[in-house]
Formats: sequence, structure tokens, C-alpha cells
Amino acid sequence: MKKQFFHFSRSSLISFLLLMLFLSGCHNQIETVTVTPNCRILEISSDEKTGGNYLLVCYLGHDGSKCPGCILRDGQLIHINCQGAGNACAVSTSVNLQQVGTSITATTTDTFGLTSEDFFNMPARSLVTMSIGPDHYLNIPAQLVYRDSVKLQFTFTGLFYSETPAYSND
Repeated sequence: MKKQFFHFSRSSLISFLLLMLFLSGCHNQIETVTVTPNCRILEISSDEKTGGNYLLVCYLGHDGSKCPGCILRDGQLIHINCQGAGNACAVSTSVNLQQVGTSITATTTDTFGLTSEDFFNMPARSLVTMSIGPDHYLNIPAQLVYRDSVKLQFTFTGLFYSETPAYSND
């Protein structure tokens, strides 16, 4: 039996996302976070019976003034705020987790929660799973994902659960 620590209604989820954007969104100037960031995944209560709906909250990205370029676009290295290694930006997105055998994927359900770009540079992250308990982690390996051209969503692959974090979240 799963212990569930957080349940969000749709209106609570929207309020939470707006608060996160207001308090922690990236601005033109990115400041480095000096505290160890917490990355979490929270189950979202839903009237739908599809299950697997979660809110992913994490810190990532780094200062562009010190980055010579970390994403290859049109043959040129560029920096994109709030993507890739580091912990300068708080980001959140709704995802649907799916597991087939041992393969776990996370597909975003909000179109522009992470970025308006057609790609997202996800660094390796270990997220505390609040619905299972604080001693379990959902691990997302580093990956550059591209937006689905029809549904406009991102899908992260290769996810796995562990009792200890697999990544340092730096």
C-alpha cells in the first residue's frame, strides 16, 4: 500500500505552478543557488482513472555569462537559460509516468512548462518520490529530448527507481 503525502486538486496545482513561476522563474540574469536544491516528484490527484499524473519540481541550468555554449544548434554551440547542468533555475512541469516491464518513461502533459524551445537539455537528476516516501528516488539520466511534432510534448526515457539517489543534482 502506497503512503501518499501530497494530493493536489487541479486548482491547487495551477496555483502551485503560478506561485513557482512567480517566486522562482528564470529572469534575464540568473543567480547561482548556493543551497543544495531539492528535486521532487509529487503525485497529482485526478478524477481520471489513467493514473500516473505527477508534478516534477527541480532545479537546473547555469549562468550563461560563464558558459561558452552547451547545446549544439545549427552547427553552433549556444547557451539556453534554465536547461542543462547546474541548479540556477527552479522548473516544474506536469508529467505522466508510464512503466512497461522495467522501462519507465515520463511524458510532459503541459505543453510549455519546461520551455518554448523544440528541445530540452535535461541534466541527470534524482527526484525524491513523495508518493512512495522520502527514501525513494526517481532517477532521470541526462538526455537531450525533442518535442513531439504532433502533441508538442517531451518524453524522457530510461528512468528508474532506487532507494538512494543515483545522481548528485549539481
